[in-house]
Amino acid sequence: MGVKKPTNCLISKFTTSIGLVFVIFLTLIVTSITALSGVTHAGDNSQSNPGRLITIHDRGTEKVIVSQGETVGDVLKEAGISVDNKDAVEPAVTEKLVASDYQVNIYRARPVIIIDGNAKTKINTPYQTATQITESVGLKLYDEDKTELTLADNIIAEGASLKLIIDRATPFTFNLYGNTTTARTQANTIGEMLAEKGIKLGPDDKASLPADTKIIEGLAIKVWREGKQTITVEEEVKFETEKIQDNDRYIGYSEIRTAGQKGARTVTYEVLVENGQEVSRTEIASLIIKESKKQVEVIGVKRKVGTPDENRQYARAIMGGYGFGDDQWTCLDILWSHESGWDQYKTNYSGSGAYGIPQALPGSKMGNGWQDDPAVQINWGLNYIKGRYSTPCGAYAHWQSSNWY
Repeated sequence: MGVKKPTNCLISKFTTSIGLVFVIFLTLIVTSITALSGVTHAGDNSQSNPGRLITIHDRGTEKVIVSQGETVGDVLKEAGISVDNKDAVEPAVTEKLVASDYQVNIYRARPVIIIDGNAKTKINTPYQTATQITESVGLKLYDEDKTELTLADNIIAEGASLKLIIDRATPFTFNLYGNTTTARTQANTIGEMLAEKGIKLGPDDKASLPADTKIIEGLAIKVWREGKQTITVEEEVKFETEKIQDNDRYIGYSEIRTAGQKGARTVTYEVLVENGQEVSRTEIASLIIKESKKQVEVIGVKRKVGTPDENRQYARAIMGGYGFGDDQWTCLDILWSHESGWDQYKTNYSGSGAYGIPQALPGSKMGNGWQDDPAVQINWGLNYIKGRYSTPCGAYAHWQSSNWY
């Protein structure tokens, strides 16, 4: 009796059942993974933030952390790294983090000796370059200066790990084709300096000193071109001043209501030079590059009370305090009547500019209130007469012979 074989139909059904189970199993796995990867925060639709990748470089070491800190300072605190206020951090500790990864560099302050000629300065600094180090202590470096940052020779004796040596360029006065500046050079001679600065003298160019002249601090060097030439320079343009008279303010009052500003223009001149000396200069073109602004001033024009008769009475009342008797009054009255008519605002417009009752020159030497205070003028005048002529009659006698006193 033979064994009965399964029919093709049964085999097909069995295979189909197994395939269906396998598909359902895979579907469940994919659904689970998708659900896990799509976890959201309560209350929003954004995906979770696993943090930022931060690499911290500190004294040759490198530390990598994943952080959700908001600033660089938060990250350093989380990493257990402290910084001193003299240390430098890039980006700064206050920098807000927005990107997904950062490189944070910590530069630790260390002692550096700065050698600038005969001066030595020891500082603690985190800066890495000569320019940064010198700027941090207020030292100015010029383009021509040279610097060398090296290890200290004796760390124990010098108390510093680094030395910054500054080799200063020599400053000199350089007049190059009419433009005078303070220049600097590392060159030893004028010829070397011209080559250093890329200046080639043409057949009509001359230098005030030979090419082998040694350059020392303060040396004046002039380079010019013989014959006619054109030069263009920048010049200031003065501002105008408008004076507004105020009848409610006393004479002597002055206030700047709007400050003036100087302008600027470029001017091209044709210049004739002979034997290094400018013989003539003719303006051939100009261009305003900055407009000047007018200055507005308010000045007082109101006179203080003090008529000529009142001024006379005051002078007569106080002249005894200067040791002058009544016999001197007539001389004083005649003298100052001729000079000013006892008017404290009297100005000599003929050219000298003498001012006030005693006609002081300049009027400002009479002191505070000299413009309009008759008491100031009279006291100064009496003191002047006493010191120079002893008495008003002595001053009047000199005035009669010389027409001044």
